[in-house]
This record gives sequence, C-alpha cells and structure tokens, in this order.
Amino acid sequence: MYELKTRNKKVEKKLKEYINLRKGIKDKLDRLRQNPRRECGAHQLHGILKGKWVCWLGSNIRMVYEIADAELIILVEEVGTHNKVY
Repeated sequence: MYELKTRNKKVEKKLKEYINLRKGIKDKLDRLRQNPRRECGAHQLHGILKGKWVCWLGSNIRMVYEIADAELIILVEEVGTHNKVY
C-alpha cells in the first residue's frame, strides 16, 4: 500500500480541510493508496503537468499528485477545485 505525503504544509492544510468538509474523501484516499493509477478516476496529465496524475475526490475537487513506485509514495502536489488546480 502506498503512503500519502504532501508537497508542503500549505497543501497538507488544504487536504485536511477537504477531508473534514466531506466524509467520503477519506475513503477515496484509502482506495487511492491501494491503487493510485486506477481509483477515483485517476489519469495522467499532459503538457506542462506531464508525468503527474490527477484524481477526483468529490463533485468539483481534484487532487494532483506524483507516484514514486520505488518508495510506495503518493506525493500530493495540489488539492482544490477544478479551475484552481490546473
């Protein structure tokens, strides 16, 4: 199972706020930790964000992350509404 880490304290704070705001997000993150490429509508990004992944955490909430398979880490880069993340 992958470990979920955040890029910095600002991202960590935003992620915690969303988890507290919507109960279903914690369950989605648990599923994502098991399979970061298949759960929650995960897909790779293109263009300047090439190599990063994005998933859907709720109605308009997206999470951008990188996957480090060797260390089994999901590194959360950004969390927010669709128009603020991209």
